[in-house]
Amino acid sequence: MNVLGIIASGVAALFITVALAKSARRVALRPHVPNEPGGRAPRAGVLRRTGGATAVLGVGTATGVALWLGAADDAAGSVGGLLAGAGIVAVLGLVQDLKPLWTALRLGAQTAAAILVVCLAGLSPAAGVLAALWIVLVTNAFALLDHADGLLTAVGLVTAAGLLACALVGGDPALALLPTTLVAGLAGFLLHTWHPARLRLGATGAQFTGFALAASGALILAAAPSGRAAWAALPALTTVALADTALVLISRRRAARSPLRDTDDHIAHRLRRVRVTVPGAAVLTALWAAVPVATGTLVYAELLHPAFLLLPLAGTAAAVFALLRIPAYGSHRTAPPRTGSSRRASSGAAPSRTAAARRAQASGVGAAIPAAASAPGAKAPAPGQGGPAARTAAGHPTVPPPPTGRPPAEAATAAAERG
Repeated sequence: MNVLGIIASGVAALFITVALAKSARRVALRPHVPNEPGGRAPRAGVLRRTGGATAVLGVGTATGVALWLGAADDAAGSVGGLLAGAGIVAVLGLVQDLKPLWTALRLGAQTAAAILVVCLAGLSPAAGVLAALWIVLVTNAFALLDHADGLLTAVGLVTAAGLLACALVGGDPALALLPTTLVAGLAGFLLHTWHPARLRLGATGAQFTGFALAASGALILAAAPSGRAAWAALPALTTVALADTALVLISRRRAARSPLRDTDDHIAHRLRRVRVTVPGAAVLTALWAAVPVATGTLVYAELLHPAFLLLPLAGTAAAVFALLRIPAYGSHRTAPPRTGSSRRASSGAAPSRTAAARRAQASGVGAAIPAAASAPGAKAPAPGQGGPAARTAAGHPTVPPPPTGRPPAEAATAAAERG
C-alpha cells in the first residue's frame, strides 16, 4: 500500500465521519416535537449517547473500501480480521448503550473478537494468548477514559498517530491503514464531543477505539523487525489508559469499594476537584499521553535507547501517586428532610415560646411600675425603667394602701376623712 492510498483512506474517513456526525447532531438537537413533553424528542438522548457509531461507520467504511480495492496487499487477512473484531466489539457497545450488559458477557465477546484477530494474523499459540489478553486489557482501559467530554477522543487521536508512525517506520504500511482512518475519524468527531459535548462516543465508539488501538499495536509488535525494541516501545503508547485503570483500581481497593462499580474517581474527575476545567482536563491528559507516545515512537525508530522509556513511566507513576492524594469519595453531609409532623411541631412551639415571653415581659413591666402614686416631692422613675420605691419628703418609703376595690379618688377621700 502506497502513501497516496493511506492519505486517500484517511480523507475518506474524515469526510464520512464529519457528514454522519453533523447529521446525527442535527437530529439530536432538533427542537420541539408535537405531543412530546419536555420540548425535545426522546430519541435525542439516544442519538447523543450512541453518537460514536458515526465515527465507527466512517472509519469502518473507509477501511473496508480500501481492503476491497486491494490496498492492504499481503496483510489483507490481518487487517480484515482486525476490522472484523473491532466491528464485533462496536456492535456489542451499541447494544450496551441501549441496554446495560453483564460484565462477563462483555468480556467474553471481547475475548472472542481478540481470538479472531490473532488467528487471522497467524500468530503462534503462545504469542496469540498474550496478544489476546493484551487486547482485552487495553480495550477496557481505553473504554474507561470515556468519562469526560473530549478526553478519550483526544487521547485516542494521539495514540493512533503514534501507531501510524510506528507502522510506517517498521516498513509494513498495510498495518498503517486502520490507524490512519482512526486518526481521521477521531479528528472529525472531536469537535462534536468537545465540551460541551453534543455527541458522545459512548460504549460503541469507546470500545471500538480501544480495540482498534490495542489490536493494531499487537499486530505491529508481531510484525516488527527483530532488531527493534518493539516489546518496550509499543506498550508505552498505552501508558495513560493503563495509568487511569491502575488509579481507579488502587483507589477503590483502598476505599473498600467494588472495582466494577464505576464512580467519579478517574483522572478527569480528580483534576476537576482541583479546579481544572473540563477542556483543560482533556488537554492535560492528551499532553500527558503525548510524552510516552513520542518517546515510544522514537525508541521504536531506534532514535532513542529503550532506557529513555523509564522517564515517562516514572513521571506517570508520580502523577498517579499525586492523583491518589486528591479525595475522590468525599462525604456530602446533608440536613435530614423535615417531615410534616416536625414542621407542625416547630410551628406550634414558636407561638408558645412567644406567649411565654410576652407573659414574662408583662410581669417584668408590672413589677417595675409602682403600685400607688408617690407622695408629693417624690421623684418618679423614668419611663420604661424600674426605679427605686417611692419615698416621702422625710425619706421614708411609702406603703401602698390595701386593695379596697374602690376607685382611687374615693380611697383618697376616705383616707382624708379618717385623718
